[in-house]
Amino acid sequence: MPITPTPPDLPRDEDHRVEDPALLRSFLLGLAEGMTASSESVDRIRADVMQIARAYGLDDVDLVVLPTIAFVQTGRGDTARVALNSVQATFRFDQIAEMARLLRKARAAEISPADGIRRLNEIGAMPPSRHWFMRTLGHAILTAGLALLLAPSWQAALVGFGLGALIGLVKLVRSQTLGLVLPIVASFVCALIVFLLAPYIELGDPLRVLIAPLATFLPGAQLTTGVRELAAGQMVAGTSRLGAGLVQLALLAFGILSAGTIVGVGSDDYLPLEVTTTLPWWVAGIGLALYGLGNYLHFTAPGRSYGWVLLALAVAYGAQQIGALAFGPYVSGLIGALAVTPFVLWIEDLRGVPSQMIFLPAFWVLVPGASGLIGVTEGAVAATAGIADFTAAFATVMSISLGVLIGSALYRFVRRGARELSEFHIDLPTVLAPSDEPVLSRIADATTTRASRRRAEEEAHGDGRTEG
Repeated sequence: MPITPTPPDLPRDEDHRVEDPALLRSFLLGLAEGMTASSESVDRIRADVMQIARAYGLDDVDLVVLPTIAFVQTGRGDTARVALNSVQATFRFDQIAEMARLLRKARAAEISPADGIRRLNEIGAMPPSRHWFMRTLGHAILTAGLALLLAPSWQAALVGFGLGALIGLVKLVRSQTLGLVLPIVASFVCALIVFLLAPYIELGDPLRVLIAPLATFLPGAQLTTGVRELAAGQMVAGTSRLGAGLVQLALLAFGILSAGTIVGVGSDDYLPLEVTTTLPWWVAGIGLALYGLGNYLHFTAPGRSYGWVLLALAVAYGAQQIGALAFGPYVSGLIGALAVTPFVLWIEDLRGVPSQMIFLPAFWVLVPGASGLIGVTEGAVAATAGIADFTAAFATVMSISLGVLIGSALYRFVRRGARELSEFHIDLPTVLAPSDEPVLSRIADATTTRASRRRAEEEAHGDGRTEG
């Protein structure tokens, strides 16, 4: 997600101090897990949790967040305690909205840690707010709208609607094992159907048509978030996201190539087909509206977010088209991302709508993952155009990542100015802490104190045995 400006630290409020550090530590860890499941970037998670800890009167706290695990430490030195947990869940948009409400209360310390933990569990166990049929229909509408944008023809929209309904039904099954193989199976089935229909239906570019039902599997957001985290200094998180995104892209391409091999698709058959029907320019508006409605239904987004999603889609798509006309296709993604990123962050600050709910649909319109998948697939089957297509795909992904990075940095600068200083501090052991007393004397005193404490404990144990 876009890098949002870190809010200023709140003054420590003694009235909100929590007496049980273990309870607060569990609450902070749960918040970090929930934000990770909400697809927040690690730097944003750390900034928010540190601010919340200070609001509850806890100064000695540190946090380490990775894409699938979170560590929270309270206390310093010998009194330090660490809690950690892995993160496997992925929240829907309605859960992300509830998570944002809980975060707002936690920033103001308006909810006790115990009640906060209960609320986190309730959010994690929330059933979808829409019926399975509406969510499946939403995925079909989403796919049809995206097909109109990628391969503008009514035939492509109808095929996309059918494939989207099929994938939407399969996604209803909640299984971790199925989730691992579903992207490959989905790409194989979609490619098989599209390649079989392509000789008989004027679909335009078959690869772009089959990208539409696979949009929710594309790792474009993962790749861009990884690049942004690398730029923000989060090398472990950024590198792992980039690696996972590239593997996901390769697996999707493998599914498409496997289907093409079975059908007998040659390198020439991967080239775009002629489309006799020319759609008017306003069809793009219909495609955006359908795409936004599909996201709203499929991801069970709150009602008030639909208008903002449509507005962000219009900004992203319009800026991308202007960039393509002015600078060419490689730079168009940068222009679109540069325009929509500050806009999404502004909506979040102004209206409190979580940026993930607006940015992800707008990001899929920019289709960096789709361009990468097309480049990898065409490069594998068409030797003459392989290097050029793969280079174009890489340039597209990097341009959009750069646009998100620049847009986030500009918005951060406007909100915070130049108050971003690095902090580096390591607590010394007590005997080495600054003092007027010589170090050797403090070591001797500490040794004497430790020996006296041990003798007292032995005497206490001895008295207990005597009494027994």
